[in-house]
This record gives sequence, C-alpha cells and structure tokens, in this order.
Amino acid sequence: MKPAQRARKARLERRTRETDIAISLAIDGRSRYRVSTGIRFFDHMLELFAHHGGFDLEIVAKGDLDVDQHHTVEDVGIALGQVFREALGSKRGILRAGYFLMPMDETLALAAVDFSGRTAAVIDTKVKTRWVGDLQSELVFDFFEGFARGAQANVHVKTLYGRSNHHKIEAIFKAFARAIRAACWRDPQMARLLPTTKGLL
Repeated sequence: MKPAQRARKARLERRTRETDIAISLAIDGRSRYRVSTGIRFFDHMLELFAHHGGFDLEIVAKGDLDVDQHHTVEDVGIALGQVFREALGSKRGILRAGYFLMPMDETLALAAVDFSGRTAAVIDTKVKTRWVGDLQSELVFDFFEGFARGAQANVHVKTLYGRSNHHKIEAIFKAFARAIRAACWRDPQMARLLPTTKGLL
C-alpha cells in the first residue's frame, strides 16, 4: 500500500499598513473559490485562475483603495505566491516547471512558470488602455511580479496577439492557472525525487 500523500494546503494572513489579506489554498482542489478584493475585474480574474487551475481558493483582501489599487493588487500577488510556496513544501516529486498556450477568441496568450526558488518576472500584456473594467491595467504586471516574489518562482506571461484588452488579460490568467497546474503535477516516476540537481530548492 502506498503511503498517503501530504495534503497540499496552506493558509496565510498578511497585514501591512496598506492591506489586510486572508488567503487559503488547496492545490489539489475542486475549483471552489470565494474572492473579494474590492476590485471586481480582479476578483473575476482570480476566480478564473482558481477554476482553470483546479484549485480551492479563498481570498479576502481589504486595501487602501481610496489611495490607489496598487497595494491591493501587488499584495494579493505576493500572498498568493507565498501560499503556493508553503503548500508545495519540499517540492519533492513535482514537475516544478509548466507552461500553457491559451487561445481566447482572437487572442493568444502564453504563460510559463518554474518553482525554481529564484525570483524573476517577465510580463508583456500588450494592453493598450489604462483601465479594463474597474482594474488599472498596468497593475497586472505588479500582480505577477508579486506572485513571483512570494512563490520564489520564475513567471513569464505574454500576450502573443489579440484585439480585446479584456481577452488579453483573461487569456493570461487562464494560461497562468494551467501552467501552474502543470508545474505542481506530481509525477509518479519522480515521487521521491527533488526536481533539481542542486539538492535544494
């Protein structure tokens, strides 16, 4: 009989003078989510992320939106990265890196993720408007950069082409979810292996 695998779950509360965030994650979930950040389009993207990744995700974030959206969006990214890092534990047996190419109507987006223990973020949304819904579109970069810092991961997301700015951002979040799902996948052939030759991730 195989030993039971550790449940890959984590909870986190992150409080600063600018934001108060409570977040919980189950990597091997059933796409159940509850998200409230005060920014409805951002909520929608995080809901898509949970659904397409197959994650159970709860996020309640209260930030100084009267000042700007920056602190809320960036800190949610950091907190989400941190709970993934904690939930993955030693990372033994996972693929570690994943990528996905996501079509969305006229738009095509690419995401690649490596839970390498090193932080890097390269983001190219090709969004041309200041706002998409009620979200400041430039903050998409800050979310993914924050995730990379919190998770200690390499994050590359890029819109290859598209017309709709809504579709560009949505396709990126869907691709990101699928890339992370692939990176977190437990490969039975690597069950006891740490996915690095360095001996430490």
